[in-house]
Amino acid sequence: QVQLVESGGGLVQAGGTLRLSCVASGSIFSINTWAWYRLAPGKQRELVASITSRGGTNYADSVKGRFTISRDNAGNTVYLQMNTLKPEDTAVYYCNADRIYMDWRQYKSDLWGQGTQVTVST
Repeated sequence: QVQLVESGGGLVQAGGTLRLSCVASGSIFSINTWAWYRLAPGKQRELVASITSRGGTNYADSVKGRFTISRDNAGNTVYLQMNTLKPEDTAVYYCNADRIYMDWRQYKSDLWGQGTQVTVST
């Protein structure tokens, strides 16, 4: 059984820093693309950042230059380093793995973590 577990959220002042982590546990051969999404009240779910198995990254315009996504392949972990946080960054953040391979041909698609709350005060 494969599970994604997130941590690192909290309450910080504007300008502060948080680092989110998401760990994939279970029998895992490889993970295709990791992504971080966020959901704020009254807003649609937003793709914040993604990283491919080859290390290619993509960021929402609103976080470019402030957030950095990275992955630890050996530990099946993805991180989101969030610097210079703004009140508009307040949301529940979710990690997502689009495809997790158990071997060379068997995989599970579209796995989500439970979410971690990030609150940035003014």
